[in-house]
Amino acid sequence: MNRRKFLQTGSALLAPGVAQASPESGRPNILILFADQFRMDCLGANGNRLIKTPNLDRLATGAANFSNHYVQAAVCVPSRISYLTGRYPHSHKNRVNYTPCDPREVMIQRIFSEHGYLTGSAGKLHFYPPTNEHARSTGFDRVYLDDGVQATDPYSDYVRWRKLHDPKPDISIYTPARNVAPGKNPYHSDVDYEFTVTHWTGMQSVKLLREFCASPKPFFLYSSFFKPHSPHVVFSPYDSMYDDVEIPLPTLATPDDIRKLPLPVQKQIARSPLYEIDRTRLQWMYRSYYAGISMVDHEMGQILDELERSGKAENTIIVFATDHGDQLGEHGLEGKNVLFEASVHTPLLVRFPNRVVAGRYSQLVAAVDLLPTLLELCGLPASDHVQGQSFAPLIAGDAGHYAAREAVYCENIIPEVFAPPARIGSSSYHPFVPGRGVEGILHPDAKMIRTKRWKLNYYPTCDGELYDLENDPGETRNLWGDAATAEVQRDLKAKLLNWLITADQNDQIAERWLV
Repeated sequence: MNRRKFLQTGSALLAPGVAQASPESGRPNILILFADQFRMDCLGANGNRLIKTPNLDRLATGAANFSNHYVQAAVCVPSRISYLTGRYPHSHKNRVNYTPCDPREVMIQRIFSEHGYLTGSAGKLHFYPPTNEHARSTGFDRVYLDDGVQATDPYSDYVRWRKLHDPKPDISIYTPARNVAPGKNPYHSDVDYEFTVTHWTGMQSVKLLREFCASPKPFFLYSSFFKPHSPHVVFSPYDSMYDDVEIPLPTLATPDDIRKLPLPVQKQIARSPLYEIDRTRLQWMYRSYYAGISMVDHEMGQILDELERSGKAENTIIVFATDHGDQLGEHGLEGKNVLFEASVHTPLLVRFPNRVVAGRYSQLVAAVDLLPTLLELCGLPASDHVQGQSFAPLIAGDAGHYAAREAVYCENIIPEVFAPPARIGSSSYHPFVPGRGVEGILHPDAKMIRTKRWKLNYYPTCDGELYDLENDPGETRNLWGDAATAEVQRDLKAKLLNWLITADQNDQIAERWLV
C-alpha cells in the first residue's frame, strides 16, 4: 500500500507533528494571506533592511520560511489556479488571464468545504466569470470580491461599498493625483486610505475571521490583496513612507542586451519597457512599490491580531504567498510574464504552532506543493490528480520521509500578453495566427526547469536561455548554445521532456477498463 492510499484508509500513522484527522482532536484552521506581484527580496525577514514589513516578519519568526520557492506561471491566473488545484498550468489549462477554468478542476476550497470547513474569500480571486456567484460555485461559502481591474468593477463588492461610504467616490484609485508637488511622490493618490481596496480587503478578512472563529467548525479563509501589483498608486501616509530612502536600483538593460535574448522575451520587454526610464522616476516607482507592500503588511497584521484575539491561533495553519514577482526594471522590463528570478522566485511562509518547525528551508519547493501539504497537515487525502508533492514531513520534523525535489518547473504562454482582442486596432496588438504564431514566433510558449544550480528556459523554434545561478544569480550571461555547457543543456532538456510526458500520467491512464 502506498503512502497516499495509506492515508485514505484513515488508519495512517501520520508524521510527527502532523494533525490527526479525528473529530475529537479537531482539524486545524487554514488562513492564507495572499499578495499579488510580491518580490522575494522585498520582505524584511528575507534580508531587506529598507522595507517595513513588521507583521510579516513577526509571522516569519515562527514559520517555515522557504528560500527556494517557485511559482508555476509568471502571470496571475495560471499561477493562482496552480496553487488552488495543485496542478500545472498545462494540465488545468488556465494558461492566460480571464479565461474560464475547466469545471472539472477541484480547487482547495471545495475540498475543505466537503470535509466540513467553513470557507471564505476576501479580495482578489481573478476567476472567470469574475462574479461573486461563480466564486461561490467553486467551493466558497462567503465571498467579498474585488479583482483590482477596472473592467471588473461592475462585479466588485468593494466598488459598491466605496460608493456608499466614501465622500469622494469619483476619485480614481487607479491613477495618481494631478496636483502632486515637485519633489513629492508622483504616484500619490488623493483617495483616503480608509476607502482603499487594500484596507477594504483587510476589513472584510477580519469580519469573516471573526464570524468563522465564533463557529465550532474549522475554517478555510483566503485573504487576497491586489497590492503591490501595479499601477503603483499609493495613499497617505504610505505615499511618503520611503521619501528619504534611496533604494538600490537595477542596472538598466541596453538594447544590445535585450537583442541577445530569445525573440519572445524581446517582444515582452518591448511591451512594457523600462530600459530607458528616468532613474528618478524609477526610484519613485520602487518607493511606491515598497509602500504598497507596507500597506499590505499593515492589513495582514490586523488579520493576525484578530486571529490571536480569537484564541484559535494555536490551531491555525497560516500561509503567506504570492502569485509571482515583479521585474521592476530588471532586464529592462516592468511587470512579469518572463522566467527571470524576479518573476518566478517568490516568498513562502508556513506557520503552524507546535507542529511546523520554524526556520529557513533551502530545498526547492513549488506552488503546486502547497495544496497537498495543507491536506496532509490536516490529515486529509489528496486526489491522485494532484501533481504537487507534499512537504509536510520536511517542515513537521520528519525530513527522513521527505524526498527532496531535484527540480521545479514553470510555464509561460505569451499570446495573451501582446495579442488580446481588446487591443485590436492599437499599436500593441499583434494577432496570434494558428499554425503561424505571432510575428515569427510559431508558438509563443516557454517551459522552465530550475535545479539547484541551473535554469533552462525552452522556447519552441527559438533560441532558449541557460543560466548558471550559482555563479550568475542575476541571469546576465545566457549560456544557451555554449559548447562548454552543451551536456548540461541536453540533460536539462531531457528532464523537461520527461516532466511534460509524465506530469499528466494520472489524467491519461484510466484506473479501470469499461469492459
